[in-house]
Amino acid sequence: MKNALPQLRAEHGWSQGDLAERLGVSRQTVNALERGKYDPSLPLAFRIARLFGQSIERIFAAEED
Repeated sequence: MKNALPQLRAEHGWSQGDLAERLGVSRQTVNALERGKYDPSLPLAFRIARLFGQSIERIFAAEED
């Protein structure tokens, strides 16, 4: 799944560890999310959206086949 996490994180000046701490997940989880290797659960997607003040759809986009 494509996402805007690296850009959003950079805009806030946060490291992957900073974002992980704010979300209550591991840095490895943030890394996997950013690389598209892991799709977030719905509760995690909502936490991410709230943290950045954006809709889930603006942060995450399904990859076309």
